[in-house]
Amino acid sequence: MKIAFFSTHGFEREVFDRFNARSGHHIHYLTPHLGEDTASLAHGFECVCVFVNDVLNERVIASLAAGGTRLIATRSAGFNHIDLDAARQHNIAVVRVPAYSPYAVAEHAVALILTLNRKTHRAFNRVREGNFALDGLLGFDLQGKTIGVIGTGRIGGVFARIMLGFGCRVLASDLNPDAALRDSGVLYLPLDEVLAQSDIVSLHCPLMPATHYLINAATLERMKPGAMLINTSRGGLIDTRAVIEALKSGHLGYLGLDVYEEEADLFFEDLSGQVLQDDVFARLLTFPNVLITGHQAFFTREALSAIALTTLDNITEFAATGDAKNCVRAK
Repeated sequence: MKIAFFSTHGFEREVFDRFNARSGHHIHYLTPHLGEDTASLAHGFECVCVFVNDVLNERVIASLAAGGTRLIATRSAGFNHIDLDAARQHNIAVVRVPAYSPYAVAEHAVALILTLNRKTHRAFNRVREGNFALDGLLGFDLQGKTIGVIGTGRIGGVFARIMLGFGCRVLASDLNPDAALRDSGVLYLPLDEVLAQSDIVSLHCPLMPATHYLINAATLERMKPGAMLINTSRGGLIDTRAVIEALKSGHLGYLGLDVYEEEADLFFEDLSGQVLQDDVFARLLTFPNVLITGHQAFFTREALSAIALTTLDNITEFAATGDAKNCVRAK
């Protein structure tokens, strides 16, 4: 198939070209995000390949359909950036990568916890400047602490098992409890109880209308004073302004983010020579107990290879049959 590959980054080209050598698709790499102003670039392409910060609303999808697009292949597990109803109405199929490396994201969540707790990022800079003082670097033992896991799918399940390995008590909230996790020692409780009992809360659930702003002023109030909040899932799970107020009051003790609800104009770009225009994000950066990475939790060799292989296999299967096992169905 002819593929318009939007939001291209250099690190993706090598891995996609390597796996496409066996698939034989024609990939046209495009740097811009897909949106209303760039949808015309896809005219004449049967497939568009997109990422999390591309915008596929009704207008974009109508433009894609008019240009001959039959397939949207998102190289991500999440698909909240795609209007599925519009895609169905315009007879465009949507495929995704349901799993690439749950270890990549789960391990990054643990890295955020360890860094925030033991302040290794601050210690690194101090030592390079010849400052070996320990003041301000005090952490706590993870062993024996209570960890709340919100969402126990593939990634949340891996994260829960890692934290069990640290000797933590692990609580979980999920509409579909995992029997194997329960047998491993994970205790499933209602969300409010998980929030109230946890020293660290880590989000691993998808973004959908029911989970938008799952963490808000009310749920933050239910959390333990001084607790740590980690989000490596989707930015829209958190009401950022409410989190800022909780940080200012001291009720929220630590915040680790790899995603941000308005990240589309920030992440995956080098803005080091510019003034940040997002005042909310800029305020987050002023807190010493906040650690933010730029949507890199997925970024391992293993995950990139799995994303490329699954995405191309999805496209190949659709080209051959008109359907694919990883199709997303509108409800």
